[in-house]
Amino acid sequence: MKNLNEKELEQLIHATLRSLPDRKAPGTLEARVLAALEHRGTIAWYHRSWSYWPATVRTLFMGVVGGLSAGGALALYFMSRGLSAASLAQEVGHRFPVAAQLCAAGTWVVDFANRLVTNIPALWVYGGLALVAALYATFFGLGAAAYRVLYRNN
Repeated sequence: MKNLNEKELEQLIHATLRSLPDRKAPGTLEARVLAALEHRGTIAWYHRSWSYWPATVRTLFMGVVGGLSAGGALALYFMSRGLSAASLAQEVGHRFPVAAQLCAAGTWVVDFANRLVTNIPALWVYGGLALVAALYATFFGLGAAAYRVLYRNN
């Protein structure tokens, strides 16, 4: 066989593949595809990925998550400044009377978290973080080993 350049080789392969007869699809393929499409249509929106959620639900979800994140960041900021959650709740309660009850519940949660966190020794926190990191490393190591054993080329 003579040496072919890329263009000639491409044309030869293309002509050879075009000369092959078409393969017949299995008789059950159409039924399986239609059943899969019908099943996909019956899945609820909250079981699908984020892009399939209704726009109003996505917007509401982002608003709630953003509000919680901003509230947590503000609480951490005020705790770092030495302000108590009670004084913060009192200030918010005066400006927004409707939110006074929510502030009272938030005050309790923040005060509880502040007491809980300040009473944990630093060594326990660092030890817990090290334990979590070791568990993650073990998990990924076992997963890689299992993948290598189950899917290796024989």
